[in-house]
Amino acid sequence: MEENKERKKSEELLAEVYRNCQLALESISDVLPEVEDEALREEITRQHEEYEKISAKAAVLAKDKALEVKEPNPMKKAMMWTSVKMNTLADNSRAHIADMMIQGTVMGITSLKTSYGERPENDDKEISALAGELIALEENFEERLKTFL
Repeated sequence: MEENKERKKSEELLAEVYRNCQLALESISDVLPEVEDEALREEITRQHEEYEKISAKAAVLAKDKALEVKEPNPMKKAMMWTSVKMNTLADNSRAHIADMMIQGTVMGITSLKTSYGERPENDDKEISALAGELIALEENFEERLKTFL
């Protein structure tokens, strides 16, 4: 019984990693057409590539461990798209877009750290390592994006 509960926590952490990457990929795809600043565009495109790598690792890990990871809610994705379009319509400056990206990154870090903190003592080391990798990556993204403010 206890082992099942701990497996569930590891599964939730992996699902959070995957969901976080999918939402980041979606929001980057939504915001990229609005980015006019070339340096910011390059940074966001690089981030997209990094999220794709982690997302692929999460999908492979889920398959290897016979776990299920779901795509983010379509309604949430639609709301995100609308929010990005409305926000960039009002202001598509480099600083504003960087700020929007930072806010999304911080939300991702917060949700990942919460799930990471809830993992069991004898957690799945591969899943925890991947979550740790994504947290470090997003913290790095946040610092890099701050240079565009």
